[in-house]
Amino acid sequence: MTVRTRIAPSPTGDPHVGTAYIALFNQCFARQHGGQFILRIEDTDQTRSTPESEQAILDSLRWLGIDWDEGPDVGGEHGPYRQSERMGIYKQYADELIEKGHAFYCFATSEELDEMRREQQARGETPKYDGRGLKLSEAEVQAKLAAGEPYVVRMKLPEEGVCVIDDMLRGNIEIEWSQVDMQVLLKADGMPTYHLANVVDDHLMGITHVIRGEEWINSAPKHLKLYEYFGWEAPVLCHLPLLRNPDKSKLSKRKNPTSILYYQRAGYLPEAVLNYLGRMGWSMPDEREKFTLADMQANFDITRVSLGGPIFDVEKLSWLNGLWIREDLNTEQLADRLSEWALNRDNLLKVLPHAQSRMETLGDFMPLVAFLASGQLPLTEAHFAENRLPMDEQKQLLQFALWRLEALRVWERDEIFNALKELAGQMDIKLKDFLAPIFIAIAGTTASFSVMDSMTLLGPDMSRARLRQAINIWGEVGKKQLKKLEKTYQGLGQSAD
Repeated sequence: MTVRTRIAPSPTGDPHVGTAYIALFNQCFARQHGGQFILRIEDTDQTRSTPESEQAILDSLRWLGIDWDEGPDVGGEHGPYRQSERMGIYKQYADELIEKGHAFYCFATSEELDEMRREQQARGETPKYDGRGLKLSEAEVQAKLAAGEPYVVRMKLPEEGVCVIDDMLRGNIEIEWSQVDMQVLLKADGMPTYHLANVVDDHLMGITHVIRGEEWINSAPKHLKLYEYFGWEAPVLCHLPLLRNPDKSKLSKRKNPTSILYYQRAGYLPEAVLNYLGRMGWSMPDEREKFTLADMQANFDITRVSLGGPIFDVEKLSWLNGLWIREDLNTEQLADRLSEWALNRDNLLKVLPHAQSRMETLGDFMPLVAFLASGQLPLTEAHFAENRLPMDEQKQLLQFALWRLEALRVWERDEIFNALKELAGQMDIKLKDFLAPIFIAIAGTTASFSVMDSMTLLGPDMSRARLRQAINIWGEVGKKQLKKLEKTYQGLGQSAD
């Protein structure tokens, strides 16, 4: 048997370090066994998926040094490698499950299902689908289909008993079937859900080992049951521990920069970032902390993965990055890296149109643009003290601006300006006063050139990371406060209507 592993990211946002972590371990496992590593784009969420996000995933993984044998950009015998290009495949498998009696049509409206969940919660039950579609007779089903009533296809599941999951790291995991919901397989618009597409694609692409994050453990019973229903051999399952913040909470962009492109933009070496990800729950046989990708692949043993949640600590990453800079680069190589990273001609040509009008000597250039070649800025509350708005209002403004910019699908100057101008109007704040705290969050001062141009040059990952950093200057936003802010933010659009 040839080992085949895969990574299947969804192109719906910034490329996440968690994606790189899972990709790295999949690649190392495949290489260690002389197998193949595949990259598949799971873009069934057409409302959120973008070509820009897909390209960012490919670029960031390649920047790190991760390479795949088959994928949307390199082709392969099992393509296409975008789920959006495989739409004709999934319905036939959903139909097959219905014909075999393993799936059924559900005509319940979203309103009916919401009412069902409310009633279950009122009774103290865990909300889950109640199987109402199974109570329809064949004649009723055919009549509804003939009438063109919208439907979804759901899978049948046992009501009693236990599903035993044989996990490569964790041994046998038992989940009671009563805790597993009757999953939607085909949505009303004909699009497959992740669960159906994932199983069908893994089978057709010959995936032998599914190595993924532990958040998918609860979905494993559905996936294993689908393999059983189709009569296919299930792949070996392995659920890696989730990356954690230093406070042991699940790694999140609110507490840590999570975008791979942030670390590229902040001046981290790809070798160091990949080295650090390799240390997430795994270690070399000799326990050394600094190692190359080739070292990891040569010594990789997935049974050495620790199930304790690995801590992603930016300070430790910075320390390791410093080792790489000092120990693996001579001065000429460091000069080349600096040139490739920020001091190249293409970057200068992008920046100079904004800096030239403010320059009287060449010596003015570096202080003027230093914020563009920085990671996090050394900001304090004092930096915001001279702005016209009260501190609490500035913090709220920055949070709202972050949410508005996180929703942008296209990161261009006019798009950024229009989004922020609209938000300023909704908050009834003069644009100049509105932009002042954003200027400081992004550039460290209000004396910089256009903040829209600055964010365009920095890119979405670094810009959003700096807004998050600025918000946390006043202390981390608690869950209750965040919920209150979200309610206020959601009300802005309604009031504007």
